[in-house]
Amino acid sequence: MNRAESVYGNIQKASTVKKAAKSKQKYIKKFGDDSDADYSAEVLENAHIGDILGVKNIEIGKSEPGVSRGFDVDNGIIVGNIRMGFGHYRISMAMASAANSMGLVPYWMDLNSYPETTCTKVISAQNDLYSKGSRISQKSRLFNKFIWEPINYTGFKQLSYNAPDQMNAELMATVYKNVPKDIPVIGTHVWPAQAALHAGMKYVVNAVPDNWAMALHFSEGAVHAVQTHQVYLGYRTMNGMAGKTVLKPMPEDSIVCTGHFIDDELVRNIGIDNARRLARKAEGKPMRFLLTIGGAGAQKEIFAAIVNELMPDIKKGKAALYINIGDYMNVWEDLKRLSPEMASVTKTHFNDWEETKKFCEDALEGDVEGINIFCHENIFEAVYATNLLMRSCDVLVTKPSELAYYPVPKLFIKRIGGHEQWGAIHSAEMGDGTLECRDIPHTLQMIRLFVDDGVTLKNMCDAIDLNKKIGIYDGAYNAVKLALELKKGGLK
Repeated sequence: MNRAESVYGNIQKASTVKKAAKSKQKYIKKFGDDSDADYSAEVLENAHIGDILGVKNIEIGKSEPGVSRGFDVDNGIIVGNIRMGFGHYRISMAMASAANSMGLVPYWMDLNSYPETTCTKVISAQNDLYSKGSRISQKSRLFNKFIWEPINYTGFKQLSYNAPDQMNAELMATVYKNVPKDIPVIGTHVWPAQAALHAGMKYVVNAVPDNWAMALHFSEGAVHAVQTHQVYLGYRTMNGMAGKTVLKPMPEDSIVCTGHFIDDELVRNIGIDNARRLARKAEGKPMRFLLTIGGAGAQKEIFAAIVNELMPDIKKGKAALYINIGDYMNVWEDLKRLSPEMASVTKTHFNDWEETKKFCEDALEGDVEGINIFCHENIFEAVYATNLLMRSCDVLVTKPSELAYYPVPKLFIKRIGGHEQWGAIHSAEMGDGTLECRDIPHTLQMIRLFVDDGVTLKNMCDAIDLNKKIGIYDGAYNAVKLALELKKGGLK
C-alpha cells in the first residue's frame, strides 16, 4: 500500500486517492516528469552563512549526470528545506547551527532552488499560490474569514490533505537520487521529508513547525520532531483529523517532543542577552524593538502604526527600532509613505552583509538610537539578519509563526492563518511572549506597556531564563540527536 492510501493504518477514501493522483498528473502535464533523470549531486560552499553556521550547499544538476561529490557520509547531516515564507528557512538555520555546534557538517538542501527540476517547479508553483493568499488575506476580511483561515486551520488539518502531498512528493524525489542514502536528513518542511523517503533515504526526521496538529505535516516513515507537548498529543491521537471519527494513533516511536527549534548561538547566550536587556531598561536607555516582516511581505500597515506611535519616543531617546524587511525593498517605500517622519531618523542597511554583521556585533554592548532598517536581496541574509539582530533587541515584534518559539521577549501582532494563533497561546503560557494582538490598537497598547512600565520586560526575561534551565529551547539539538540515533540503529 503506498503512502497516499494510508496514514499509520488509517485508510484514505478511494475518492481521496483518486483526487491525489489527479493532482500529481496535473503537475506532470504542466511541468513534466523527470523521474528518470540522473541529476548530479555535489557539495559546494555557502558564501552567505557558511562562515557562521558551518553550512554547505547541496547543488543538484550542476555537473555531468550521475556525479555524487563532496559528501562526508560519517559526519554529514542534511537539512532538507524549501523557501515558503521565511519560516522553514529559519528552522533549517536552527538545525544547521545545532549540528555545527555538535561537530557535524550540515548540508543545506533547498528543494526550491533547482530550477531545471520538476521538484522545484512544483514547489515554486505552490509557494507562489500560498504567498498570494497570505497577501490577500491581509487586505480582505471576507477572503481571510471564509477562505484563508478555514484552509489554514481546518483544511490542512484533515487526513485527506496528506494524500495529494504524498503523491506530489514523488515528483520531488529525483533530486535525492545521487545523494548518499546513509546521510541522515532533517526535513524542515514535510515535502523534503516525504521526498527523501520516496527516494530511499534511510534516516529521516520530520521537523514539524507550528503548534496546531495538521495532517499536512505527516511523513510516515520519518520520526516526527515536534516543539510542544500540546501538539505532540494532537498528532499522536490524530485528534480532529477526520471529523468525529477516532483514528488509529501514531506509533510511539514515530513522534518525539524535542522542544523549540532554536539556533545554538541564541541558546548559549540567553543569560547574557537577558542581563543586557534588563540593564538597558534599568539605565533608561532606548528600548529596542525588532520588527521583522514575514516571507509573504505582508503587515506593513501594522509596522507603520508602530513607527508612528513610537516616533516621539524615538526622538526623545526612549525607544529605538530595528526593522528587517527581508528581501522586500518595496516595503521601505511603503513605510516612508505611511510614516512621513520616518526617513529623517532612519539609517539604511541594504545589501551589505558585512556591514550588517558588524552592526549586530557592535549593538550587543554598544548604544543604538533612531531607526535602523535592513534589507538583503540574498535569501540567506534576508532571513538570518533577524537572528543576528535578535540578540541585541529588547522586544521582537512578529506574527506568531516560527518566531513564537524563540528565546526573546515577544510582542505578537495579527496572525496570517488560523494555525499560527496556537504559537502565541503557547508563548504566552510559557511566559516569553504576549497574547496575539489582533488589531492595531491592542498592538499599540502592548508597545506602551513595554516602554512605560518596569514589569513586562522583566517578567519575560525571567521566564526565558527558567525555560532555558528546563530545556525548552533545546529542540534543534534534540532533533539532530534523533537523526544520529536513527543512523546508529534505533531510538531511545
